[in-house]
Amino acid sequence: QVQVVESGGGLVQTGGSLRLSCSASRSLFGIREMNWYRQAPGKQRELVAAIRIDGATNYADSVKGRFTISRVTANNTVYLQMNSLKPEDTAVYYCNAGAPWDSWGQGTQVTVTS
Repeated sequence: QVQVVESGGGLVQTGGSLRLSCSASRSLFGIREMNWYRQAPGKQRELVAAIRIDGATNYADSVKGRFTISRVTANNTVYLQMNSLKPEDTAVYYCNAGAPWDSWGQGTQVTVTS
Protein backbone atom coordinates (compact mmCIF):
# COMPACT_ATOMS: atom_id res chain seq x y z
CA GLN A 1 0.00 0.00 0.00
CA VAL A 2 1.07 3.58 -0.54
CA GLN A 3 -0.27 6.85 0.79
CA VAL A 4 0.12 10.19 -0.93
CA VAL A 5 -0.32 13.64 0.57
CA GLU A 6 -0.64 16.84 -1.45
CA SER A 7 0.31 20.33 -0.39
CA GLY A 8 0.90 23.72 -1.93
CA GLY A 9 -2.49 24.83 -3.14
CA GLY A 10 -3.82 28.31 -2.59
CA LEU A 11 -5.21 31.49 -4.06
CA VAL A 12 -3.33 33.24 -6.85
CA GLN A 13 -4.04 35.91 -9.45
CA THR A 14 -4.15 35.26 -13.18
CA GLY A 15 -0.64 34.90 -14.50
CA GLY A 16 0.75 33.79 -11.17
CA SER A 17 2.49 30.58 -10.17
CA LEU A 18 2.07 27.81 -7.63
CA ARG A 19 3.98 24.64 -6.91
CA LEU A 20 2.13 21.59 -5.67
CA SER A 21 3.90 18.81 -3.85
CA CYS A 22 2.91 15.17 -3.48
CA SER A 23 4.72 13.11 -0.88
CA ALA A 24 4.51 9.33 -1.22
CA SER A 25 4.94 6.87 1.62
CA ARG A 26 7.17 4.57 -0.41
CA SER A 27 9.81 4.75 -3.07
CA LEU A 28 8.65 6.20 -6.36
CA PHE A 29 10.44 3.33 -8.07
CA GLY A 30 7.71 1.03 -6.80
CA ILE A 31 5.04 3.04 -8.62
CA ARG A 32 4.68 2.84 -12.40
CA GLU A 33 3.47 6.39 -12.77
CA MET A 34 2.62 9.35 -10.61
CA ASN A 35 -0.19 11.53 -11.79
CA TRP A 36 -1.75 14.88 -11.10
CA TYR A 37 -5.48 15.15 -11.72
CA ARG A 38 -7.84 18.04 -11.19
CA GLN A 39 -11.57 18.42 -10.78
CA ALA A 40 -13.37 21.69 -11.23
CA PRO A 41 -16.92 22.22 -9.89
CA GLY A 42 -19.45 20.46 -12.08
CA LYS A 43 -16.78 18.83 -14.23
CA GLN A 44 -15.21 15.41 -14.44
CA ARG A 45 -11.84 14.72 -12.98
CA GLU A 46 -9.16 15.09 -15.65
CA LEU A 47 -5.54 14.06 -15.95
CA VAL A 48 -3.27 17.09 -15.91
CA ALA A 49 0.22 15.61 -15.91
CA ALA A 50 1.97 12.31 -15.40
CA ILE A 51 5.50 11.10 -14.84
CA ARG A 52 6.40 7.49 -15.48
CA ILE A 53 8.86 5.34 -13.60
CA ASP A 54 11.38 5.91 -16.41
CA GLY A 55 10.99 9.68 -16.07
CA ALA A 56 8.89 10.22 -19.19
CA THR A 57 6.23 12.87 -18.81
CA ASN A 58 3.00 13.81 -20.50
CA TYR A 59 0.57 16.67 -20.14
CA ALA A 60 -2.97 17.64 -20.96
CA ASP A 61 -3.08 19.94 -23.95
CA SER A 62 -4.59 22.68 -21.81
CA VAL A 63 -1.49 22.92 -19.60
CA LYS A 64 1.34 22.18 -22.01
CA GLY A 65 4.02 24.84 -21.83
CA ARG A 66 2.69 26.17 -18.52
CA PHE A 67 2.87 23.23 -16.10
CA THR A 68 5.85 21.03 -15.33
CA ILE A 69 5.78 17.74 -13.46
CA SER A 70 8.97 16.61 -11.80
CA ARG A 71 10.15 14.35 -9.02
CA VAL A 72 12.83 14.01 -6.39
CA THR A 73 13.20 10.30 -5.87
CA ALA A 74 15.42 10.73 -2.81
CA ASN A 75 12.47 12.07 -0.85
CA ASN A 76 9.65 10.28 -2.69
CA THR A 77 8.10 13.55 -3.79
CA VAL A 78 6.50 14.63 -7.04
CA TYR A 79 5.95 18.28 -7.89
CA LEU A 80 3.67 20.19 -10.20
CA GLN A 81 5.00 23.61 -11.08
CA MET A 82 2.16 25.70 -12.44
CA ASN A 83 2.98 28.95 -14.23
CA SER A 84 0.89 31.46 -16.14
CA LEU A 85 -2.17 30.33 -14.25
CA LYS A 86 -5.61 31.06 -15.64
CA PRO A 87 -9.03 31.17 -13.98
CA GLU A 88 -9.89 27.94 -15.79
CA ASP A 89 -7.13 26.20 -13.84
CA THR A 90 -9.22 26.62 -10.71
CA ALA A 91 -9.91 23.15 -9.32
CA VAL A 92 -9.10 20.68 -6.63
CA TYR A 93 -5.83 19.02 -7.61
CA TYR A 94 -5.27 15.41 -6.68
CA CYS A 95 -2.13 13.35 -6.61
CA ASN A 96 -2.49 9.75 -7.72
CA ALA A 97 -0.02 6.93 -7.29
CA GLY A 98 -0.73 4.70 -10.25
CA ALA A 99 -0.21 1.04 -10.86
CA PRO A 100 -0.10 -1.21 -8.97
CA TRP A 101 -1.49 0.90 -6.11
CA ASP A 102 -4.01 3.43 -7.49
CA SER A 103 -3.90 5.52 -4.34
CA TRP A 104 -5.30 9.06 -4.10
CA GLY A 105 -4.55 12.00 -1.91
CA GLN A 106 -7.15 14.19 -0.27
CA GLY A 107 -6.71 16.98 -2.81
CA THR A 108 -5.57 20.55 -2.58
CA GLN A 109 -7.56 23.57 -3.73
CA VAL A 110 -6.13 25.89 -6.37
CA THR A 111 -8.07 29.07 -7.02
CA VAL A 112 -7.04 31.51 -9.74
CA THR A 113 -8.70 34.90 -9.65
CA SER A 114 -9.13 37.16 -12.66
